[in-house]
Amino acid sequence: MITIKNLKKSFNGFQVLRGVNLVIPEGKTTFIMGQSGTGKSVLLKHLVGLLSPDEGEIWFENRDLTKLSEKEWQEVRKKIGYLFQEGALFDSMTVGENVAFPLIEHAKLPEKEIERKVDELLSAVGLLEAKNKYPSELSGGMKKRAALARTLALHPQVILFDEPTTGLDPILQRSILDLIMEVKNRFNLTCVIISHDVPLALKYGDQIAFLHEGVIAQIGSPEEIINSNHPFVRKFLDSALIDRVKEVGHEG
Repeated sequence: MITIKNLKKSFNGFQVLRGVNLVIPEGKTTFIMGQSGTGKSVLLKHLVGLLSPDEGEIWFENRDLTKLSEKEWQEVRKKIGYLFQEGALFDSMTVGENVAFPLIEHAKLPEKEIERKVDELLSAVGLLEAKNKYPSELSGGMKKRAALARTLALHPQVILFDEPTTGLDPILQRSILDLIMEVKNRFNLTCVIISHDVPLALKYGDQIAFLHEGVIAQIGSPEEIINSNHPFVRKFLDSALIDRVKEVGHEG
């Protein structure tokens, strides 16, 4: 589906990505994990052309995306959706208007057909009752659902999620991941999810890739990762699982 080859990116002389190699398989869910500030979001932004690499290739549908013009990227972005960490909803628009926006801009459909699609998408994420509300009236979880509905509007093949459960309690985190998996299966999507949450990645991921010191330190199935002997991966897993136990104990 997407093949990343030797991707490198520096900012002001500091090399963030030092040669990332990663294959994202079609129809699967890939989690990208690692410490804060290691370039996970930087990597994701390359996949939708928000950043251009210093070196390397990104292959999708037999094309190297790093060679595309901005006009060509506009077409690719209809196939690769990006869900920002905070949702990035338009505050001046209702939920329904937010979801309709990409359809109005790109689909050239009759008004009634757009209305029907908006209702269908909001129903798919369990948010139809909030259609006429504004983002300021929504909870954190509802905003993420609305943003997901908007991302689905153009029927992308791939959706990139930048920490979709950040700021949510553990119950809502699982609820959002359950929804993502439900939508993934319903629309036959390929999903790439940045996350720090080890239990969620182990439960929902088909493959998990650890970004460390600018390269993919290890990639594998949840079973392969949980049994990893890689020093960084082992330390990350142990620390994350201990923190989760403390978090649950504190909540109790």
